[in-house]
Amino acid sequence: MGETDVLADAQVPDAKPLVPTADAQVLAAAAQVIDGPAEELLSRLSAATADLIPHRAVAQLASQCASTPVTAHGDPALAAAITGADLAALLGTVTAGHPWQGLVNIAGSTHPVLAVASDRAPRGSVVVFLRAADEPIAADALQALWDVVTAHMYRLTLEREPGAIAQNRAVAEARNDVAAELGEAQAATLATLLGVLRNQRIDDATARTMAVELALNGLGELRNDTQRDRVCSGEEPVGKAFDRLADSLRALLRHGPVELELDAPGNDRLIPGGVAHAGRVAVRAVVLAMLTQDRLTRIRVGWRWSGTELQATVRDDGPGRIENVLDLGQLSERLRLHEGDLDLDAVPGWGLTARITLRTAPAPLTVTSDPLAALGARELEVLERLAQGQRNRSIADDLHISESTVKFHVANILTKLDVTTRTQAAALYLAV
Repeated sequence: MGETDVLADAQVPDAKPLVPTADAQVLAAAAQVIDGPAEELLSRLSAATADLIPHRAVAQLASQCASTPVTAHGDPALAAAITGADLAALLGTVTAGHPWQGLVNIAGSTHPVLAVASDRAPRGSVVVFLRAADEPIAADALQALWDVVTAHMYRLTLEREPGAIAQNRAVAEARNDVAAELGEAQAATLATLLGVLRNQRIDDATARTMAVELALNGLGELRNDTQRDRVCSGEEPVGKAFDRLADSLRALLRHGPVELELDAPGNDRLIPGGVAHAGRVAVRAVVLAMLTQDRLTRIRVGWRWSGTELQATVRDDGPGRIENVLDLGQLSERLRLHEGDLDLDAVPGWGLTARITLRTAPAPLTVTSDPLAALGARELEVLERLAQGQRNRSIADDLHISESTVKFHVANILTKLDVTTRTQAAALYLAV
């Protein structure tokens, strides 16, 4: 019997079609997304993920792309309503490697979303799916896909002329700062108006008169005060700079039930106008976030200026449970881009404390063999429990802080240690 006959008589199993593995599906989707013009990337991403995660619209913030960092695709009404401020808040809150599912307010309506952040570019990126239904899904495949897409987009930016990239980035950052600050100024004016209209001790005629006056003052400040504050070339005594902050906060809280306490700087050194302006904007943003809480009766604001670093502390006596930290996440991202920090500590039943740090120059690099030297005391406490395998809820209960505060600290820990996952951070802690 020849070799051919042996092969013919052998029992050959029926051929079965190969079933793509999850990894193969991710690779196929990635190839579909990155294969084509850059300006159509988001539409290709939407098509590639339509079955995996049904969505009405998808948007991205690619901070490495300064000329057009925000793009959206899908339902025209939703896509047009998504702003850079919405996405920047998520970029400052969602940790790379840990997709976030929750509810976000866009264009006056609440939408279920899935947000996936990536650190495969120096300044990060985030993609947000506005979902058709609010049901938990496994997002590991989307995380891997978005990491590949982010790395691809970053490579494209490196191929552009460096001078054009730097110029576009500077313009984009200035535009984002101005837009955010104008939005916060408008929110402050509206909060003051609501305080007047809700005050039971003011009759209707007086309330209307005061509301008109406040609205006119608010319009004037949008035209004048912002322009004056943004002149960064000069200096002013830190006490005078703090007085301007105090005046704006008094106007904000004058007609509401919240008492304002002020802790003025202990010296009158000169502070750069840009640092003072950034400090006022950051404090006002934190105060506005605090005012969204119930049972709030007191807010205390203090400044300390060392000559090179401004430290602002804002404390309240509220419930200590700001679960929606997206607004503060947006502020944290803006501060990070300007060599600043926001540290949040919310203790249920005791209130919220926000510490803002602004520097006149990048913090000097300290040569040390301890990779944990950059972490604060609270961050070390959180990292120790991460290394023990505890989850966010367990850490929050153990340290008597809110779960949202734990998430805030975890994001800071990963950034300071230059790692992407909780597991890597824990391994670094255990290796020391």
